[in-house]
Amino acid sequence: MVKHLAGRSPGHKETVVDRLEKNVFPWIGDRSIRDITASDLLQVVQRIESRGAQETARRVLGICGQVFRYAVSLGRAERDPSGDLRGMLPKRENSKAKHHASITEPKRVGELMRAIQGFTGSHVVKCALQLAPLVFVRPGELRGAEWREIDLDDATWRIPDHRMKMKDPHIVPLSRQAVEILRSIYPLTGHGKFVFPSLRTNARPMSENTINVALRRLGYSKEEMTGHGFRSMASTLLHESGWPHDVIERQLAHAERNSVSAAYNYAQHLPERKKMMQAWADYLDSLASGAKVVPLFHKTA
Repeated sequence: MVKHLAGRSPGHKETVVDRLEKNVFPWIGDRSIRDITASDLLQVVQRIESRGAQETARRVLGICGQVFRYAVSLGRAERDPSGDLRGMLPKRENSKAKHHASITEPKRVGELMRAIQGFTGSHVVKCALQLAPLVFVRPGELRGAEWREIDLDDATWRIPDHRMKMKDPHIVPLSRQAVEILRSIYPLTGHGKFVFPSLRTNARPMSENTINVALRRLGYSKEEMTGHGFRSMASTLLHESGWPHDVIERQLAHAERNSVSAAYNYAQHLPERKKMMQAWADYLDSLASGAKVVPLFHKTA
């Protein structure tokens, strides 16, 4: 395994090993690689899928395939059984949807958080950059945030239905870190309508390209990270850390079009979402500090 990962970044190595230790080794780690079958691998990825972590399942299967192919080259395995599982995993939802580049390796996430902290442009833009990973709403929902939607004392941001993609109202529990950012910008923009107004006029929100331009200024290309990528970042790492799929999806405002009313969905899982959002903010702080060992911030039953 060590030789297989030679030449990769330390962050990538840590992510690969972490995914194997969490998702593969507990089930087949004590088996000879020669004896592991496609059926064994299928059971591994199905366990991951059962948590709602479809993307993690794909990545783990890909890692296993790389390990098997390396073992074949060393004569320690006859073949790569992961190839037998092609087409077995469900297709990605809305496969025609635009791909949004995102950073999901914990060490690189920490590097991104530190880069954001060091942003030297407009303070308003910096605050938007800092808030984006903490709330992981859609870019349009972030830049159009209005002060009347936000209750700092209650640490809650209520986005009305007309501003949501799915046209359902949405609650964003605010972590202590998010509230601190908003309080810091209030003296600058609190007299107006928008939390993040345009640099040219307070009558309009910042432009739709502002966050992406700021990321480019920090040195991240459009193939590496986008404003929308903060959502994928949160979804991937929260799933991998064991938070319930339904709680994550509700916080991402991925509406389920069924008989459940919008009014019910609005506050669904709210106590758990509040805990998750604070734990997520603390986790990002740990990564930003460069901590070598970041504790798992949610334990499944």
